[in-house]
Amino acid sequence: MGSLSVDTSNLQKSSSSATLVCTPVLGTTVNQMLVDMARAKEIGADLVEIRLDYLTNFNPRFHLQTLIKQCPLPTIVTYRPTWEGGRYEGDENRRQDALSLAMELGADYIDVELQVAHEFNSSIHGKKPDNFKVIVSSHNFHDTPSSEAIANLIARIQSTGADIAKIVTTASDITDCARIFQITVHSQIPTIGIALGERGLLSRLLSPKFSGYLTYGALDADTASAPGQTTVKDLLELYNFRLIKPDTKVYGIIGKPVGHSKSPLLFNAAFKSVGLNAVYMHFLVDDVEKFFNTYSSPDFASGCSCTIPHKEAALKCMDEVDHIAKKIGAINNIVRRPDGKLIAFNTDYIGAITAIEDGLRALEGAKPAPGSPLSGKLFVVLGAGGAGKSLAYGASQKGARVVVANRTFERAKELANKVGGKSLPLCEVENFHPEEGMVLANTTSVGMKPNMDQTPIPKHALKHYCLVFDAIYTPKDTRLLREAKEAGAAIVYGTEMLIRQGFEQYKNFTGLPAPEELFRQLMEKHA
Repeated sequence: MGSLSVDTSNLQKSSSSATLVCTPVLGTTVNQMLVDMARAKEIGADLVEIRLDYLTNFNPRFHLQTLIKQCPLPTIVTYRPTWEGGRYEGDENRRQDALSLAMELGADYIDVELQVAHEFNSSIHGKKPDNFKVIVSSHNFHDTPSSEAIANLIARIQSTGADIAKIVTTASDITDCARIFQITVHSQIPTIGIALGERGLLSRLLSPKFSGYLTYGALDADTASAPGQTTVKDLLELYNFRLIKPDTKVYGIIGKPVGHSKSPLLFNAAFKSVGLNAVYMHFLVDDVEKFFNTYSSPDFASGCSCTIPHKEAALKCMDEVDHIAKKIGAINNIVRRPDGKLIAFNTDYIGAITAIEDGLRALEGAKPAPGSPLSGKLFVVLGAGGAGKSLAYGASQKGARVVVANRTFERAKELANKVGGKSLPLCEVENFHPEEGMVLANTTSVGMKPNMDQTPIPKHALKHYCLVFDAIYTPKDTRLLREAKEAGAAIVYGTEMLIRQGFEQYKNFTGLPAPEELFRQLMEKHA
């Protein structure tokens, strides 16, 4: 598929037709569904989807009356059969009769499958209430077809007499979402377009930008009705869903994995605090080049943070690279200029080095020496990836004597040579202590969630260091840092690097000074 450069200038929608937030209610009893409906209203959903196929001992006439009449929000009634990914295994006529009855009893929408839509729409012809709408849906649990195939599918849905089309595919790559956006923007009838899975998250979050009729948000993380479905709370509070419009600029963090990143929390709150028309999200990217080639319009991927494992690979996709980032050989911050050109920076080294310097100054007491406290220090870097390169380069710039240790010794040697330092195999760090009062910086993923019981260096070796820094921030208090503290070393959290490099990224993205206090408050609350 080519690039996504949909012209959004003429897609501005009136507030009355803004993308709706629908919460599926999946209770096995009517009472549980009623409780969930009340919760959905409370947390800000616009409507609920009543999933009849989840109910045990379902009595259509008796239960539908209660569910529809007592629901505090407009209702979509869905009775999904097993052959379309649902739970209903019974008689087809009985299922369609229940959907017709829901219409008669005042449901606002019925969701019916494309396979039986002609038949169902014929059966209710002439009986439809004025404000009632039929959603005709098609689910693909394997992949996302070509643009042409999806367009043909939409045409088939329209031919059934559908009021609203619903296309659900499965994203095997984040670029699959672009084909969904093309459809929701260009469809002749209102369209719901969703790509399932974590790689399809964009299709849910950016529905308002690309004219999607509605998106689904779960009551909480463990009641999602489909893979990749986020919660209503996250939609509204983390991603500022109600503020997203066709001309909203899209920023995000590129990584794999990426869902653990706190960056959307920081940047979305910051954008909102100054009224910027922008949203920041997680981009689970497998192929960086494919990502930038697909999402190439100036208001999409307007700026990106870049994390493991793409800090080096992304360099090849850039039009310009800041001279410091070029020296480091890794980037973590990308800005798309209005002409579409991609410019790259490295803000990791600023964030980490300033945090380590402040930690060392605190050790020096009331009257720290002039210049950098790193000058002359023996600085041991664990890891030779993107973050390792940033730390090694930053420390050498401040006059430290750098030692790089890495599992693959050749990579350690290569990086050490670049910064005029020495190299070690990672397994030798435990017994490496030519002097006391060294500084240790871990940039490996050892100890990161979910492997929080691991540490890159045993506790007994930590007594030779005056300060230990860990780039990991999930969890904030890693085993390495806990044991370093017990060994008497000062510690610097990875969250500090995250916050400080975030200040620099925010300036690069917006041209504005970063709301430093807001970033700190959020990290304190959520780290």
